[in-house]
Amino acid sequence: MTPVDPGRSPARLVVGVDIGNSTTEACLAVVAPEGSITHLATDLTRTTGVKGTPDNTEGALKAIRGALARAGRSAGQVETVLLNEATPVISGLAMETITETIITESTMIGHNPTTPGGEGLGVGTTRSIGELGEQQPGEPVVCVVPHGWDFDDVAATLNAAVAAGVDVVAAILAGDDAVLVTNRLERPIPVVDEVSAVEKVPLGMLAAVEVAAPGRTIRTLSNSYGLATVFELDPVQTRQVSPVARALTGNRSAVVVRTPTGDVTDRRIPVGELVLHGAGKTLRVDVDAGAEAIMEVVGRAQPLDDARGEPGTHVGGMLAQVRDTMADVMDIAGQPDVPVSEIAIRDVLAVDTFVPAEVRGGLAGEVALENAVALAAMVRTSRSRMQLVADLVSEGLGAAAEIGGVEGEMAVGGALTTPGVDRPIAVLDLGGGSTDAALLTREGECTAVHVAGAGELVTKLIDSELALGDRDVAEGVKWFPLGKVESFFHLRHEDGTVEFVDQPLSPHVFARVVVLTPDGPAPVPTRHGLDHVRRVRREAKRRVFVVNALRALRQVAPGGNLRALEFVVLLGGSALDFEIPDMIADALAPHGIVCGTGNVLGTEGPRNAVASGLVRAHAALLAEEARCRSR
Repeated sequence: MTPVDPGRSPARLVVGVDIGNSTTEACLAVVAPEGSITHLATDLTRTTGVKGTPDNTEGALKAIRGALARAGRSAGQVETVLLNEATPVISGLAMETITETIITESTMIGHNPTTPGGEGLGVGTTRSIGELGEQQPGEPVVCVVPHGWDFDDVAATLNAAVAAGVDVVAAILAGDDAVLVTNRLERPIPVVDEVSAVEKVPLGMLAAVEVAAPGRTIRTLSNSYGLATVFELDPVQTRQVSPVARALTGNRSAVVVRTPTGDVTDRRIPVGELVLHGAGKTLRVDVDAGAEAIMEVVGRAQPLDDARGEPGTHVGGMLAQVRDTMADVMDIAGQPDVPVSEIAIRDVLAVDTFVPAEVRGGLAGEVALENAVALAAMVRTSRSRMQLVADLVSEGLGAAAEIGGVEGEMAVGGALTTPGVDRPIAVLDLGGGSTDAALLTREGECTAVHVAGAGELVTKLIDSELALGDRDVAEGVKWFPLGKVESFFHLRHEDGTVEFVDQPLSPHVFARVVVLTPDGPAPVPTRHGLDHVRRVRREAKRRVFVVNALRALRQVAPGGNLRALEFVVLLGGSALDFEIPDMIADALAPHGIVCGTGNVLGTEGPRNAVASGLVRAHAALLAEEARCRSR
């Protein structure tokens, strides 16, 4: 770029404004008649209202004024404001479990209290603590302690029973006293506490109690053949109890009580069929077949015209929920006359996941990880109201405002200011609701697509799989690296390195998995270890961003061949993530593609591509006009 004298009268002060789904960005520059550009300042603020609606005016004006303030200019000096023309893309999410663990009669899946007592495996007949005095010596006993018993009394009673010859091999407590009881026993036994429905534990039945050493997980009761050995099961019965073993995997402690009529089933819920219309055909796929099967059929139906769920099934309800949400948004967006039935879903992303669900029939709030399918769906609204936004911006600023170009083309133009790239260039805009791709060929032709699923879906997957129940915490897990506080003066990072600190860390993060935010370590409310949380986070990003990057680029690549692409530039808020760009670059490397995070104007990173592209397009237009006048 050739610098120009801002004081020359022919030069124009212009502002490119990109109104996105989440953020609004401005690029302030001086453009000379021959097309040279001097960039002065940029600014970013949150988008006000739904993209493409008059509510965007406030955010646009704020971004423009922010850029002017940084450059020391006034609104009266602005000659032209350039806005992007973009059809709003509205995304929705839904999730449905496709398996369910049910306990019938009185079989119990043991749970995982924070502080069980003792360690080892105890197998015996369940007896109430009040009946221990009547118990005959020799028979192994699992003692059941109801509410209301003090830990001193429990320990004294168990010690007395053992002294009398009763073979007490384990205990199940209603209260949270396992460690206190174990510390007072003359013969340590495995003790599981916090069994809230202890009165429902069947007495006189064979039971197994297992507690692992600190830092370890149970081995016998989480193994189907271990259960078969303990309870002397035949092959048919072993198949029936396999869901019990699956539900106990990863626990430090567990209790299983076997009754003659008890049964545990792992039931598959009929979710229904997804009906896809596209490419001149109608295709159907069972949602409970899983994400891979769904996405294979979605690929065969591209470009997708619409997607429907089988009426009266879970998937029908899921897509109806997405359509209702979109109808509300479109109403806000100034299109209230669009019936829900006419909202066409233009893309679907299915992701296999797990959802912690309470086991029906359990006695202590037991939780099993159930298979689930998450669906992200997307519609493109029929029209934009960006011209009205331009008129309102013009009125509010006192300068001319116009639509400067189409979003996809402008993004590619802005990305070309990244050092080291050239045509043909593809961009990936990694947003919150959708992942957008655009390709600019050597001949100047531009193709753009939008696919469903981005940052919001990643947050939802992390929230559900870790059972956090807090979107803000899940967002923190997504954005920041993890660590484990090992003392008040040091913590271990997720890559294994150790950091020592000068000031003592807060007690509320001691021995906790934490996210390392700019404000310091913040605890993650989970029992899972650091490695598990990291694995969930990375898998969520891979299943959404890497999968979407590949399928979006295939849709814009010539002939769907990724090897025909040379440069891929990552843009948008999620391109600032500390690991997503590397994951996408690794996935594209086998195709010989140069991929990395954009650095718009050589200074802005992955931000401001569309706003800068608007300024570039306007400068090119002025240059063309100047050439025409000179002929």
